[in-house]
Amino acid sequence: MSDGYDPDFLGIPLPLPSPARATTRLDYPRFSVLLDEGRRFAAVTAVVIDGATLRDLPRTGEWRLDPRVDADAQAGPEIYSRNDLDRGHLVRRRDPGWGTTDQAQDATEATFFYTNAAPQAAGFNQSKELWLGLEDHVLAYAETTDQRMAVFTAPVLADDDPPYRGIRVPLRFWKIAAWREGDALAAAGFVLDQTDLVDTRQGLVVPPLGAFRTFQVPIAEIAAETGIDVGPLVAADTLVRRGLRPVAARELRGADDIVF
Repeated sequence: MSDGYDPDFLGIPLPLPSPARATTRLDYPRFSVLLDEGRRFAAVTAVVIDGATLRDLPRTGEWRLDPRVDADAQAGPEIYSRNDLDRGHLVRRRDPGWGTTDQAQDATEATFFYTNAAPQAAGFNQSKELWLGLEDHVLAYAETTDQRMAVFTAPVLADDDPPYRGIRVPLRFWKIAAWREGDALAAAGFVLDQTDLVDTRQGLVVPPLGAFRTFQVPIAEIAAETGIDVGPLVAADTLVRRGLRPVAARELRGADDIVF
C-alpha cells in the first residue's frame, strides 16, 4: 500500500506543495516525500491524518534506506552515529497510523525510511515543550475533534547550512498544518530554529536546550524562503487576517500561543 499523499483528502483540493528545485517523488502509505537527491533530504513531506480513526500502536519499525533511490542520495546511518543527532521523523510515526490495525501498522512502519529523516539535535527532537510538543498539539487537535488534516514538513535547505560528514546539516525546519473549517480551508505555519545549537566546526556541538526557538510564522514567508509553491495555503493562513497588514512571526513558549 503506497498510495501517497491524497490532494482531495480534506474535500477541498489541496495540491502537494511544489519546490522550485528538482526532486524525486516517493509515495508511501498515506504520505509522500519529495526528495532533493543533491541535498539527500526531503524538500517537502506531506501526510494526511484522519483524527476519527487514529490508532495508538506500539512503536515498530527500523530505520532503513529506500531501495527506489540510490543510497548516496539519502542521508543514511553514518550521519547519526557517535554524536548527539537524532533521526528526526519529518512525517511523524503516528500521523499516517489510522484506519484498520494492519493499515495503521503498515503506514507507521513506512515512516522509518531515511528519506523521511533529517538530523535533529536530541533535545529538539524529544522536547515536549518544543518541536515534539507542537507536533503532539497538532495530532491531539485532529484526534479530539475527529478532524481530517494535511500536514507538510521539511527542513529549510539553505545554501549556507554547515557541512558535516558529507552533508549540510539543516538549521531550521518548517511545518504547515491544514484543515477544513466549514467550506473553507484553514492553515497554520511554523518554523523551528536550531541555528544556535549546531556547530560542526569541532565535530558536532549541541548547546543547552534553551537555545531552541519555535515560531508561528505567516505561510507566505515559508513559501518565499524555501522557494516552494504552497498553492492555496497562503490564503488559508489563520495568522494573517484579510484587510490587515502582514503579521510578524510569533515566538511560541507553549501550546496556548498557537493560533489555530
